Parts: sequence; C-alpha cells; structure tokens
Amino acid sequence: MPMPSRTFMTAAANVVANYQNILVTRPRPAVTLVTLNRPKALNALSSPLFNELNQALALADQDKDVSAVVLTGSEKAFAAGADIKEMQSKTFADVYSKDFLANWTALRSVRKPIIAAVSGYALGGGAELALMCDIILASPTARFGLPEITLGVIPGGGGTQRLAGIVGKSRTMELVLTGRHFDAEEAERWGVASRVVRTEKKEGDEHLPVVQEALDMASKIASFGQLAVQAGKESVNAGTSNTSSYLRKAKLIVTLALDLPLSEGLRLERRLFHSLFATNDQKEGKHRHYVGYFMMERMTIDVVSSGMSAFAEKRKADFTNS
Repeated sequence: MPMPSRTFMTAAANVVANYQNILVTRPRPAVTLVTLNRPKALNALSSPLFNELNQALALADQDKDVSAVVLTGSEKAFAAGADIKEMQSKTFADVYSKDFLANWTALRSVRKPIIAAVSGYALGGGAELALMCDIILASPTARFGLPEITLGVIPGGGGTQRLAGIVGKSRTMELVLTGRHFDAEEAERWGVASRVVRTEKKEGDEHLPVVQEALDMASKIASFGQLAVQAGKESVNAGTSNTSSYLRKAKLIVTLALDLPLSEGLRLERRLFHSLFATNDQKEGKHRHYVGYFMMERMTIDVVSSGMSAFAEKRKADFTNS
C-alpha cells in the first residue's frame, strides 16, 4: 500500500498528511500529533483507520526530525471501541484466515515514545489502543473499559494481557468478565494512567488541557537524545513484557496472561477472540451505547442493549450459550 502524500506547511504545524480517518500535524518541534478523526462514529477503530494509524506512526518512527508522538481523539471520545458494524458479519473463517487484528500489534514496534491523551470514552479497542501507548494522560472525563463480554466475545487487541500486567489478575478478571467501566480517578490510582490532567481549558487554547499537557511532556522528552530515549523505552518494556463457553475463555485468557510472555499471550488472546466468531452468542451479543454530556456538565446517559447483531438492530440480546 503506498504511503500517503505529505504537504509541508508552516512551522507551527509543518507536516500535514492526507488521511481519511486521522489528522497528523507537527504542532511542536520534533513532536507529531496524531488525532483520530471519525467524530460521527466516536472514533470507532475501523480497519481503514488502523491502517492509516500504522502508516502515520511508521512515518514518524522513520523521521529523524521526530522524537515523540502524541495520540488523541476528541473531547467526547478517545475511541469508543472497535467498529462493531464492520465485525458483526465476520465468521471464524474470516477472522482466523486473515489473522484479524494482527495489524494492531504494529504500534508496539514503534521505537519512539507514544503518549496517549485520553478524553471521554476509551472502551474496548479504544482502551486497548491507549494501553499500547507508552504513557497515558487522562482528562477527568476519561472512562475506560473492556465491555467485549457483553458482545459475546473477549478483548482481542491485547486488553487482557496488558491490563493484567498493570492492575493484577483479580481486578482484570472483574473488568473483563463484567464489562465494568472505570473512570479517570481509578485509572490514575491503579497505574493505568500516569496522571489525570485537571486543569481547565482556557479561552483561546487550541487543544484540550490533556492534549496540551501531553504535548508539553512530548517536548520535554524531545529535548533529550533520541538514542537514550529509545533505549529507555526498550528497557522499560523489556521489564514489563512477562506479565458458558465465552465466559470460560475470557477467564482462561486472563489467567494465562500471568503465565505467558506478552508476545505469546497476545497471540493466544487473538486466537481465542477469533474462535468466538464461530459461536451464536457472538452473532447475538450485547452492547451498551452511551450518549452523554461530558466535562463539567451533568452527564445524561441513554443505555441501549444491543450487540454485533442486536447492536445493529437496536434490540436486547438473547444469549444461548452456543
């Protein structure tokens, strides 16, 4: 696939690449900002979006003038999850033969540090994408979760493996088996997020405070030598890398996360995720869709039970354990 063309702009944002689902700018010297840009879908992670993201990160990694990357979404949603409509008709043969989601691991091969600036929802694949980054900064409105169990599947993009390495078996088991969301305060307390950025946006600010803080951090990192920074990232990652039917598989994969090297755990997780596309429950599923007002306003939530099939049809799911 050919790399997208790039247009050189002013020094304030001197690189803009032409993508359909993301925005790529250079707001600071040596810092690339990648913004997920599917606002109508709450930045749902479709295959085209992830292909563009991998291309943009590969370009940044190869660019000697880039030292750090910031990844963000919108104020309402970092990424609300994988694209359910894209997945609902897939079969086991589809996902297994094409090793569905394998390209999500490309992000971990980027040698330069990636800072996730998370505001709003980071659910399912959105949480997994944030967990793939090296540092997570969260706004007070950030809300994380792995609700795949409500769709009749399990996380397939590394969520069970990476979360267990951060928060431990018991808490990961609770989150994976119940689909419960957790807020920014919990994320900070558990070590999922480095910290919560609690400053308020000022009039005239171009970016949300959490993005501004991430850019400041990226600039600080960029002030040091790239070789030392990359060596530091590699060393930290090396030290942290060993860490009904779909209900049983979800429990199994969290347990094995503590016993397998990360690379093997990720492969096993993806294979178990693929296997659930052969079940009737995956076709049925259940999903909670949230619509709300964030930041300092009162949150209004409309909960709709649905799923890979039921989700698209706006109805309650009926699991048959088959």
